[in-house]
Amino acid sequence: MYLLDTNIWLELLLEKEKSREVTHFLQNISSDQLYITDFGLHSIAVIMGRLGSMDSLLVFIHDLFEEGATNLVHLIPEDFNKIIHFMNQYKLDFDDAYQYTAATKYKLQLVSFDTDFDHTEGGRKTPSQIN
Repeated sequence: MYLLDTNIWLELLLEKEKSREVTHFLQNISSDQLYITDFGLHSIAVIMGRLGSMDSLLVFIHDLFEEGATNLVHLIPEDFNKIIHFMNQYKLDFDDAYQYTAATKYKLQLVSFDTDFDHTEGGRKTPSQIN
């Protein structure tokens, strides 16, 4: 089971240099094994809105949740103690600590291009490391 960091989804949506790696990963993993946080989904919506790509956002949401079986996870206010703990322990910013907390809470492998997770206990994998 894999929690995909926001940067993984954006790599694909914005057709960045590693989008082929993400595409290959997504083609080889069943969508019911994929997770996204509510924070990640909202961050993507903000970015796509700023880019004027709301149609692409709707297609993305449709692909994830209606065509696919991607799981949406969230944290509750009681989880903020853990978020702040990970911010302090690993010197993560809030969004990274949120993703890391969700990955640990739900026992998911974090998939990210962000090297900030490399010094955490749970670490991270890139899409190519999984395929």
